[in-house]
Amino acid sequence: MPGTAVVPEELRPLMFSIAYRMLGSVVEAEDVVQDAYLRIEERRVAGLNIENPEAFASTVATRLAIDALRSARRRREVYVGPWMPEPLPDDDADPAHRVERDETLSFAFLAVLERLGPVERAVFLLREVFAYDYPAIAEIVGRDEPACRQILHRAKARIADGRPRFDADEERDAELTDAFFAALEAGDVDRLVGVLADDVVFYGDGGGRAPAIREPLRGSVAVARFLAGLVRRGALMGVRHERRPVNGTPALWVRAPDGALLSILMVQFDTGTVQVIANQLNPGKLTHLGPVGDLYALIGGGASSSSDGAPPA
Repeated sequence: MPGTAVVPEELRPLMFSIAYRMLGSVVEAEDVVQDAYLRIEERRVAGLNIENPEAFASTVATRLAIDALRSARRRREVYVGPWMPEPLPDDDADPAHRVERDETLSFAFLAVLERLGPVERAVFLLREVFAYDYPAIAEIVGRDEPACRQILHRAKARIADGRPRFDADEERDAELTDAFFAALEAGDVDRLVGVLADDVVFYGDGGGRAPAIREPLRGSVAVARFLAGLVRRGALMGVRHERRPVNGTPALWVRAPDGALLSILMVQFDTGTVQVIANQLNPGKLTHLGPVGDLYALIGGGASSSSDGAPPA
């Protein structure tokens, strides 16, 4: 039987898009894609026909991601502090990472998806993001159609109150981005309060491997003061800032004096204000972006530093 004529390499972006949204991890998604790619290639070499390569790739990637998420969730249950996804740069040069940017790729949305179990997450994404019909979803996840409809209903209910709001206005958001980062880099508390939502939430993800707050910080004044403090401390350490979007949202890359990456501060807007801010400091979630610095060493606190130590913005 002839093998498929479609080159498996062309399927990598689709498989990565599914796996990254499922796992919130670039590294784990790449592992899923590689495993799925090998399975497709094995069938091709064996001369086994794949009538619909895209459907087959989606099925393999989703099932592998479900298995990977089940394992990851056990680790995340004992994760130190808030869990946030690994940043995915908008200008990533890897062709496999050229996924379509939409609200479901934002760091805030991926964090909310952590509320869902592996199969719930797969059904939700396949239906709401990738627009698969129920017969296809049922085939992929190994459930019948009525069960998939019920799973989707339950998934929507579980994330409804935490799902980030989106009100895109490119011109307004570009102005807000400039205003926020200008106020941040100046460490100006009053100007920061002016661009932050009253109920803004700040998360710090150090994963126990970098100094970060372990509980979310809420409220415009509290967050503004905290951010200003980060900037002042960072200036004393000689850190450098680089504006570069990730996950379809504005972000500030924070680098040590030698250029090593220390953190990525991600920002989510809504109706003309900053609604959610997340500082990704966990070095294990930054290694795919290049050399990562030792923030504990830079601040001179050592591994015994307080868990609520203030990282540079």
